[in-house]
Amino acid sequence: MSQPRVEHRDAQPYVGIHQATTMTTFDKVVERLDQLVVWLAAAGVEPSGPPFIRYHVIDMDRELLVEAGLPVPQALEGSGEVVAGVLPAGEYATVTHEGHPDELVEATGGLLAWAEQEGLEFDRWDDPRGDAWGCRVESYLTDPDEQPDMSRWQTELFFRLADPAR
Repeated sequence: MSQPRVEHRDAQPYVGIHQATTMTTFDKVVERLDQLVVWLAAAGVEPSGPPFIRYHVIDMDRELLVEAGLPVPQALEGSGEVVAGVLPAGEYATVTHEGHPDELVEATGGLLAWAEQEGLEFDRWDDPRGDAWGCRVESYLTDPDEQPDMSRWQTELFFRLADPAR
């Protein structure tokens, strides 16, 4: 795992598919990324970066409200299940993890602990459904077709920090 850091990110248009899931059915969310690739190809648009999962609301014991997404070069109109959105600009706590995707819970815990130690506050709030996040993303940097060894996959975690005025 790389050293956690704070970095500024510009706003990033994307397309995504929202889904409610549990930890036991989470793999079905990742499968939705293929639908987005097909949708973008039909629209004649190339993704401008790696696929990601965005977590909107998290309750690890019950349900997670998430979104499979792909960044795009400019804002698009969604259709059907595909929605258009923008990952917000701002300061983000970020870390890059190299290892099996099953290790991401531990990598996330490490990033959260580092941020707490640094006195950083996330863009998050309590919601009756769980922990709500302004922008919490796992971006999958490794193409599985090019690197079949899952223990060498790279995933970037980036969680938006609260605006200083909050």
